Order: sequence, then structure tokens, then C-alpha cells
Amino acid sequence: FGFSDRIQVVDIEGPLLDSRFLLDQLKRYEESDSVRGILLNIDSPGGGVAVSQELYAEVRRLREEKGKTVVAYLSSVGASGAYYVACAADQIVASPGSVVGSIGVIMEWLNYGELLEWAKLSNIVFTSGEFKDTGTPTREPTAAEQEYFQGLIDDMYVQFVEAVATGRDLDIAEVREFADGRVFTGREAKEREMIDEVGNFQDALDLTARLAGISGKPRLIKLGRERVTLLDVLT
Repeated sequence: FGFSDRIQVVDIEGPLLDSRFLLDQLKRYEESDSVRGILLNIDSPGGGVAVSQELYAEVRRLREEKGKTVVAYLSSVGASGAYYVACAADQIVASPGSVVGSIGVIMEWLNYGELLEWAKLSNIVFTSGEFKDTGTPTREPTAAEQEYFQGLIDDMYVQFVEAVATGRDLDIAEVREFADGRVFTGREAKEREMIDEVGNFQDALDLTARLAGISGKPRLIKLGRERVTLLDVLT
């Protein structure tokens, strides 16, 4: 009878650079009625825009199409893209001292054009269009390229704000008040309605069980990364 009282714990840790492993975890029990809730255990400073959006979309799909209860727990850090993902959950719990927020988009690269000049080297490039080599590290961006990049960043920022507003049931104007790249403690985030509760992992687990309609102590499922042994490599 205990098979109907299971909660899957999905660890989202470190920079979000690749979504494949996490997507595989989230999809693993999507058709299983015995897994009634998913707890996202988040400790991440964020990462790529596309990765964050893929995870956000998958969490929403599991909730809306598969009827899964999803709670996000922000332990030490739940910032930028990681907070983006958390906003797709039914509710968010964060520890009082957790770092939450950092809503915004950043793009950067190194420019070593002067180093090439010092070494008496020149960079020769042929392109098919004005913006094909935009972002090259060998020269300063032109005014048109700066405007082009800023347009990309502004659009991504709007998508971020819209996702937070939808997930947190807030007006766009309310989100913009704290969507300037700042981070907040868990307690400050609660005051701004960026999260639902201040608590620890056990509190988040209890909340997941309650929202999923589980009575008693639920069984937890946690999948680790597949270990590759020497025998796997040789065969």
C-alpha cells in the first residue's frame, strides 16, 4: 500500500549548463500514479537561459498535464535561472538565510584585441553579414552591435519577468520592483511574495506531502547520476 505514497526528490545543484539529466529525472515517473509529488531540492546560482526555460516548461507540464504536485525548496542559493525554474512549482519554500532572486540577464565576454596588437597579430575575418561576427573578442563592439545585444537581453529579461509573474501570481509591475538583479534572503523574499514559506527541507517535504494528499510519512525516491565504471568503458 505504501507504493501510492511516494515523493520524488530532484536535486538541482550547481550551474545550470545542461538540462538533459534533469529532464530525464523529471520525466521518469510522469505516468506513475504512485509518485504523487515532486520536490525540487535547489541549490544553484542559475545558468543558461535556454536550460532554465526548458526545466521551467517541464515542471509546468508535469503540473498541468500530469497532475503532479511540485514544491521547490531553495536551500543555500536559488538565484537567477534556478529561481526561474522554482517559479514553475506549486509553492516555494526557502530557508531564512537562503539567497533568492537575482532576476535578470547578463551577457559578457573577454576582449583581447589589445593583446593581439601588443603581440603584433591581426585577426582577419570574412562574414556574410554585418552581425555575423558580433561578439568577437578581438575588437570592441560597434554602436549597432551594442544596440543589437541590448535588444536580445531586454527580450530575455521580459520573458523572465513574465515567467515570475505567472508563477507567483503577481502583476508585472510588482515583479519589476524587485527584478533588478538584486538577491534577497529567504525572509526578505517572503515579504515580497517571491516565496510562499520560510523553512527547511523537512518543512518543504511535509508541504509536498500535504498538497499531494499523502497522509503519514511518504517514501522518497532520488535518482543519482549513472556511474560509469572501467568495465563500461572497455565494453
